[in-house]
Amino acid sequence: MLGTSLNVREYLGRCAEEFNNLDLTQTEGLADEIFSAYEDGRFVFICGNGGSGSNSSHFCEDLGKSSLDPKDFTNDDVKRLKVLSLTDNTPYILAWGNDEGFDRVFVEQLKNLASPDDVVIAISGSGNSPNILNAVDWANRKGMRTWGITGYTGGKLQGMSQNSVHVPLDDMGLVECIHLVLFHWVLDDVHARINKVDRHAGLDQDRSAA
Repeated sequence: MLGTSLNVREYLGRCAEEFNNLDLTQTEGLADEIFSAYEDGRFVFICGNGGSGSNSSHFCEDLGKSSLDPKDFTNDDVKRLKVLSLTDNTPYILAWGNDEGFDRVFVEQLKNLASPDDVVIAISGSGNSPNILNAVDWANRKGMRTWGITGYTGGKLQGMSQNSVHVPLDDMGLVECIHLVLFHWVLDDVHARINKVDRHAGLDQDRSAA
C-alpha cells in the first residue's frame, strides 16, 4: 500500500509515472474488441473480485448506457452494445458459491449465457483468482475471445488469456485505479466510434479559444 509511505502528491506522482510506462496498444486493442462486438451483435461479459469486481460493474454500466448518444435513450430501434457484468447477480453467485464452490461462480454463468466469439473481459490484479482462471479457461475452450486485465506480474491469467491489458505494478490500489481510468478511455473511444463523433472538433475549438 504505497499510500502508507507516500503523501498525496507523491502518491499521485507515482500514479502518473505508471501511466507513462503502460503499453497503450493493449488498451487500444481492448477498445477495438468491444467495438467489433458491438458491430457484430456479440455479447461482452466482464468479471472480477473485490475492487476488480467493482470495476467490472462500473465498466459494464458505462458501456451499456454511456456508449449511447443521449438523444437515443428513448429510441427503441437504436442498436445497443450487449454487455453484462457477471459480478452482479448476487443470488446466482451465492447459490453456486455455497453449493458448488466459489471458484465456479463466473464459469457457471457463462455456461448459461455465452456463445462462441462472445468476449470475456476478466479482471484480476494478481492474475491468479481461481474463479477468474476457470472462466477464462472455459471461454478459451468454447471459442470465445478472452482478455485478462492484470497487475503485479500478470499471474496465470496473463498467459492464459488470448489478449491482455497489464499494469506492471505491485500495489493493488493503484492497479485498480489505473484499470478504471483505462476503462473510461475505452468507453469514450467506443462511444466516439458508435456515434461517429468528430474527434478533432473539440481540439479545434480548444485551439481557437486559446
